[in-house]
Formats: sequence, structure tokens, C-alpha cells
Amino acid sequence: MAASYVALLTLCLFLPPLLLVAWKHWRRGRAARHVTVVVLGDVGRSPRMQYHALSLAKSGFSVTLLGFCNSKPHDELLQSDRIQIVRLTDLQRLAVGPHILQYGVKVVFQAVHLLWKLMCTKPAAYVFLQNPPGLPAIAVCWFAGCLCGSKLVVDWHNYGYSIMGLVHGPSHPLVLLAKWYEKLCGRLSHLNLCVTNAMQDDLAENWGIKAVTVYDKPASFFKETPLDLQHQLFMKLSHTYPVFRARSESSDPDTERSAFTERDALSGAVTRLCGRPALLVSSTSWTEDEDFSILLAALEKFEHLIDSGESLPSLVCVITGSADLGVCLHRSSSGLDLPMKVVDMFGCCLPVCAVKFQCLHELVKHEENGLVFEDSEELAIQLQMLFSKFPDPAGKLHQFRKSLRESEQLRWDESWERTVLPLISDT
Repeated sequence: MAASYVALLTLCLFLPPLLLVAWKHWRRGRAARHVTVVVLGDVGRSPRMQYHALSLAKSGFSVTLLGFCNSKPHDELLQSDRIQIVRLTDLQRLAVGPHILQYGVKVVFQAVHLLWKLMCTKPAAYVFLQNPPGLPAIAVCWFAGCLCGSKLVVDWHNYGYSIMGLVHGPSHPLVLLAKWYEKLCGRLSHLNLCVTNAMQDDLAENWGIKAVTVYDKPASFFKETPLDLQHQLFMKLSHTYPVFRARSESSDPDTERSAFTERDALSGAVTRLCGRPALLVSSTSWTEDEDFSILLAALEKFEHLIDSGESLPSLVCVITGSADLGVCLHRSSSGLDLPMKVVDMFGCCLPVCAVKFQCLHELVKHEENGLVFEDSEELAIQLQMLFSKFPDPAGKLHQFRKSLRESEQLRWDESWERTVLPLISDT
């Protein structure tokens, strides 16, 4: 009840001025070549929406990007004279009262604050919205579009209710309410984009929503790191992390050496050390749909293999960076989205081992561009197989990397121009 009273009072106070601003916007009319991109989250951690903004700018649109500014976005986005970033205020949960009240107050604040920001920005032909989070953003963006004549484009990355279900359980009242809201308000959009064909089918069959699949693709700045830059990174990390320091000293005191590479003092050429350890990387979003216990258990099994006499290299594991192998532990909460970290790894020609879930085959082709595993036992077997001849070029790991280098990977800009641009150009 308290949350309802707070919501009613807030709307009574703020709705009249909002409507007045909207009327002024309506008189000015919407700009045909202007788009608003909305992220009810951290812009710096929303690469797909950043890519949308950049692609729109490159196609001649001016862009207003609304979102939280907790981390730095890509430099290309900050340097674009066609993109304006408008900061949204991130209200932290109240420290007092029941959780339902805290959540209700936050949702009401976000709704009013987002509507105010939308009304104060330049009227747009389209509003691109990331979902999740879609509560309360879908309804707010649709309402603002009705007032200003903007068309709503929802980009479905996943289902918000399925992520909430990982925390509260699928039958929790909040989760059921979120599902009802998402299903109802999702139908209000003019256009819908999604990240997999599996999600496209699910939206059509169970939600009555027609969507266009726009696969995540690596941006142009994702590429294999030159050996010289790898060496610079390893030397920089060696000052902080001992595992990156050289295992032995060079006979030439002027030679610069890390655990993986060395730079010749005379020629300046960088080479990989013959007995270097392998470097395994696993980036993470630290969400409930990732299970790092699988990797830890597999590493324990890998270490037991070494102790039993197997000819395997030492293994250095880091959360992100240049590497020999990537490991993805993302399990989709809905089973319908794909891990963008794997897209970026492929863009850098990095082979990947990924944990299996429903639609992973749309990205990772087992034995073609990587390997798929179901548990720590299977991952440990794959690590043994991939590193058994390390760093021999005849090994399976090198073959995967060679295949990625030779494949003509479609980049985000090309994919976006083929799939998204015609949709907004035609309408």
C-alpha cells in the first residue's frame, strides 16, 4: 500500500509539467534524422547499444544516448560529434523498509525520471530501447513516443523476468508480475530486434511479437593483438602480478622478458618463449547465469593430470586479456540469448570452450570454431586435448585459431547495415 501511495503522489506532482513539456515538443515536431537510444543501465557495460548508437551516427542520424554513466564508454562513441550522452540518475535502493517497498519506490522514480529526460531531449523519429531491463522503461518509452510521435524499437537481449527468476525463483510474485508486464508492454513497440533465431521463434509463438534477428558481431576494433602489444601488456602486468614475470633470467641482461615473451635488446623483435605457460581467459559479467565452479573444478582436474605425469604446460588463468584459449561459462537464464564475450573472443581470433545451453549452436560450432562442454569433467578433457602439444603449431588449439583467422567474420557495422538500417529507412 505504501508503495502505491508514493507512486500516486509522485505522478500527481510530476505529470502536469511533463505533459506541458510534451505539448511543446509536439508543437516542434519530431526530427526525421534523430534517434534516441535508451539504456536503463550502465552505458559503458552495454556494448550492443553503444554499437547501435555508432551505427546510427555513421548512417547520418544524430543520436541522444540516455543511460547511467558508471563506466567509460568506447572512445569512438565519446569522440563522435553526432552522439550526445545524457546521464540518467541511478537511484540506489532504500536502506529501510520491506524489499517490495524499496523496489516500488525505485521503479516509480525511474519511470518519472526517464520520462522527464525523454521529454527534455530532442524529439526523435525512433527510440531504441534495450531490454532487459524493461521495467519500467518499455511503458515509459512507449508513452513518450505517443506524446512526441516517436516509434519504439525494442532490442530483446533476454527476458528480464527470467533473470529475476534466478534470484527469487520462477514462481515468485515479482517474477510473475514482471513476466506479465514484459509480455504486455513488449507488444506496444513498432519494431522488435532480438539476438537469436530461438528467441525470434519464442517471441512469435509465446508472446505474439514479430522480431528480426540481429546477431551480435564483433566491432571493428576487436582484432588479434600484435605480439609487440602483447609483450607490453605482459610486462605491465608483471609489475603487479607475479605469474606474468619471467620464470628465468636471460643470458643477456638487456633482454626484456615476461613469462610468455621476450624482446631482443639489439633488434627490438619480440618472440614467444618456447617453454612458456598457456594463458586461459574467461571474461565475466558476474551475474547469476554464470557458474565459475565448473572452471575451478576443471582446473583442479587439469592439475591432477600434470601431477600424474601428463606432458601439459603450466596454465595461467585471468579474467580478461590476450590469451591462447577463452572459456565461457554463461548459461542463458532464458536459454535464448548468446554470450557477447564469445563474439568478442572470436573477433580477436581466440578459440573458445563454452558451456552448453539451448541455442549456443547459433554461435559456437562444436569442433569447427571451438568446443562445447556440459560439465567440469568434459571441460578438463578438452583442456587436456587442446594443450597436449602446446605450443606446437600442429596442435588442435593452433588449428582452431588458424580457422578463425582464415574465416571471413562479418563485423557489426556490415551486419547492422544489412538488417537494421533497411527497417528504419523504409519506415
